[in-house]
Amino acid sequence: MHTKEKFRNYLESWRENPKILTPDGVFTSNSFVTSSSPRYNVYGTDFGWGRPIAVRSGPGNKFDGKITIFPGAKQGSVDIEACLSPELLQAMGDDAEFMDTVLC
Repeated sequence: MHTKEKFRNYLESWRENPKILTPDGVFTSNSFVTSSSPRYNVYGTDFGWGRPIAVRSGPGNKFDGKITIFPGAKQGSVDIEACLSPELLQAMGDDAEFMDTVLC
């Protein structure tokens, strides 16, 4: 569906009328987004202070419902960082069925 010509037209159009996407303009309620890459070894990066003991993605690009997934420190494990509103966290904590499932 995408051709070189369509892509060039899109770029030229964007240059004349740029649109920056925001989470409000892209996502609807009751949705979530994941990010990160299993190819990036976050625990293997050493900036001279030694290997990380924990990894966080920082404050950028945060919004309610965003989930960032990293390969874990131990082989085969996964680290999950969830950006959730206080109201959603309270609702999750108040949901007995959900808490029974996650605390098993």
